[in-house]
Amino acid sequence: MKHQETARIVANRRLNGAYYQIDLRTPQIAAAVQPGQFVHVQYPDFAHRLLRRPFSVCDVDASGEILRIVYKVVGEGTAHMAGLAAGQCVDLLGPLGRGFTLPAPGSTPVIVAGGYGAAATYLLAARSPVPAHVLIGGRTAEDLLLLEAFAAAGARVEVSTDDGSRGHRGVVTDLLVRLLGTRPAAPAVYACGPNPMLRAVCAAVLARGLDAEVSLDHAMCCGVGACFTCVVRQKTADGAGWEYRRTCLDGPVFRASQTVWE
Repeated sequence: MKHQETARIVANRRLNGAYYQIDLRTPQIAAAVQPGQFVHVQYPDFAHRLLRRPFSVCDVDASGEILRIVYKVVGEGTAHMAGLAAGQCVDLLGPLGRGFTLPAPGSTPVIVAGGYGAAATYLLAARSPVPAHVLIGGRTAEDLLLLEAFAAAGARVEVSTDDGSRGHRGVVTDLLVRLLGTRPAAPAVYACGPNPMLRAVCAAVLARGLDAEVSLDHAMCCGVGACFTCVVRQKTADGAGWEYRRTCLDGPVFRASQTVWE
C-alpha cells in the first residue's frame, strides 16, 4: 500500500564525491517498503519544478521509521536536495513499484551493482536470509558506494573499477562471469546499474540457462503509471512478441528472460 507522508529530515550528509545520504523520518512508508522499491520526492521551496523526483530506497533503520536514500548531485534538483537541513520536511509518495524477490533459503544470492545501483540493492542484501555475494563496480574508486555497509550486513563484497583504482580493473560483469564459472549452488542473480551493465548481466545469465531480476532505472514523471513516460520493452505472455511496460508500476524490477534489448 502506498502512502503520502510529510517526512522530516533527520540527517543529510555527504558520503564521498558527489554522493549524499539523506535520512527521513517517515513511519508509514518506511514500515511498508520492500527491497527495490522507490519513493517519489517533492522538495520544499522548489515550486518552479512541478514534478517529483524518484529515488530508490537504500535502507530502513532499526527503528523501522527512518528511511535512507543515497543520491548523487547531478543537476538542479539534487543540488537543492543536498542543501536541505535536518528539521526541514519533504513530501513523500511511496513505496512505489515492484521490487526484488528475496532469495530462497539454499540459494546463492549474487547482487551486481553499478555505481548508484549499490544504493538500490543494499536493502536486498540486508534482508537476505542467506549472505549474498555483492559485486560492485564504478568508473573510479570514488564511485564505489556502501562497501562497509554491505560487509557489515554479512555480504561477501568484490569490487571493480574501470580505471583500476580499486579492485579488479575492468567492468563489474567480469566478476559475475568469473563467479558463475565456479558453479555456485542455485544462483539467484540480481542487478541494478547502467543499462549497458544490465544488458551484459542478462546476456551472462541467459547464456548459462539462468535468469536474473534486473532493476531497469528509467526516467519517470508521474511515478504511478499514468503518463507512460518510463516504458521499457518486455516479452508478451506467449513469447511471440513484445509490449511496453511501465517501470514505475510494473517494475522497476523485471526478469532478464522477459526483457527485450534489441
